[in-house]
Amino acid sequence: MAAQLKGFYNRALVERLAGDLARVDASFPVGAFVRQATRGLEALELLDRARHIARALGEHLPGEYPTALGVLLASLGPELASDELLGVGMAPFFYLPHLTFIAERGLEHFELSLRAQYELTKRFSAEGSIRAYLLRDPERTIAWLEGCARDPNAHVRRLASEGTRLRLPWAPRVPWLDANPTRVLALLEVLKDDPTTLVRRSVANNLNDLGKVHPALLFRTCEAWLEGASEARRALVWHALRSAVKRSEAGALKLLGYGEAPAVVVLAPRFEPRRAPLGGFVSVFFTLKNTSRRTQTLLVDLVVHFVKARGHTAPRVFKLRRVILSAGGAVKLQHRTSLEALSTRKHYPGTHPVSVAINGVAFPIGSFVVTEPSAARGPR
Repeated sequence: MAAQLKGFYNRALVERLAGDLARVDASFPVGAFVRQATRGLEALELLDRARHIARALGEHLPGEYPTALGVLLASLGPELASDELLGVGMAPFFYLPHLTFIAERGLEHFELSLRAQYELTKRFSAEGSIRAYLLRDPERTIAWLEGCARDPNAHVRRLASEGTRLRLPWAPRVPWLDANPTRVLALLEVLKDDPTTLVRRSVANNLNDLGKVHPALLFRTCEAWLEGASEARRALVWHALRSAVKRSEAGALKLLGYGEAPAVVVLAPRFEPRRAPLGGFVSVFFTLKNTSRRTQTLLVDLVVHFVKARGHTAPRVFKLRRVILSAGGAVKLQHRTSLEALSTRKHYPGTHPVSVAINGVAFPIGSFVVTEPSAARGPR
């Protein structure tokens, strides 16, 4: 995904941006801007490309920031037509350089820049640029975001939750948010029953981040929210607890109804193949049997301990199924694990232990071996 986005910031985008600005301000130096914005662009990664274009904007827009911002805002295209982002593709990323310009140059014009981000977030989320303002003056920015949380526009409301995530991807951490989680929760309380899935999904992601820093507060919040909850809010809480469930945290499992220790056995585990080359795959099969005299509700995950570059292993959890097993009942389960190299994960040769996590309790079931491609053949 990052590579695809990186390629989005190319000469054609720069020329389009220059044309938009020239239509608003006939004195805008199109040629000089395009030359500077494209010089060395291909050698840069995603966020650096946006910064590079933003800095070229700073060099060629009018020198006074309020005037430059006025030109930039006058050049904007239409707002997003839908409350959701499905199907819009990468088109909104056109405005990332605009927001980067505001994040880097607008802090001395605080109110003006907040209003500009209000307009831009209707076209592309200002979640990244608002971090600079939270870092500079968190109280002032949070007060402004309180208004955003009640705005008629769903994309503006989403900014209140997405911009205050404690672990927002591709964004700097804001220590004030870590130290004042209840201020963030006050925003989320306003948004927890938002009519759009766009906003509720953002609230869930914010809570998921909260659990990485303040797990007890996450569990207390989710417990309160589950009382009298609608189906939409229950789904939000499930999504908010997903990382805590993967970490087998007892508080999350209990809230979701999987707090009891399972009375089960894992039967007939097997790996096909047991030795697989880098770039291949391994399928894991096993049977789960209820050994108690009562029906059990079980959350079943597969945990693969992947070998890392330095030879140690680190677990990765794959969600399997939520199953209800009657007394003495059994279910066959399987999972196919890919060993293909990804931009977010690289694989290494070695022995990979595997366990099944049932209601957070680990049941080791064996291991498979990953080999270099030329060494893949042998006994299985």
